[in-house]
Amino acid sequence: MAHILARLSGVKFADVKQQLEGDAPGHAEQGMHLEHLWSNADDPNEILFLFRVDDLNHCRQLVERVHAEARQEDPNVKLPQMTFLDDK
Repeated sequence: MAHILARLSGVKFADVKQQLEGDAPGHAEQGMHLEHLWSNADDPNEILFLFRVDDLNHCRQLVERVHAEARQEDPNVKLPQMTFLDDK
């Protein structure tokens, strides 16, 4: 089963949680299912979250496209660092 691990710094847990909850229906349509959301115990402004994904290549392309569009709108936008995980 494939996953995407995301890490985002300099943000509040409540803000990320609210954003992910709002985006959940759209994520699900694209085959991305939030499994975990954590706050780093040593750095509460670092948030990590894990998606289980139905199609890793599709989700990678989607994330890359969405992040590129966000950077075009605002070059200083805070975007998570994404790690794409496959259990071959």
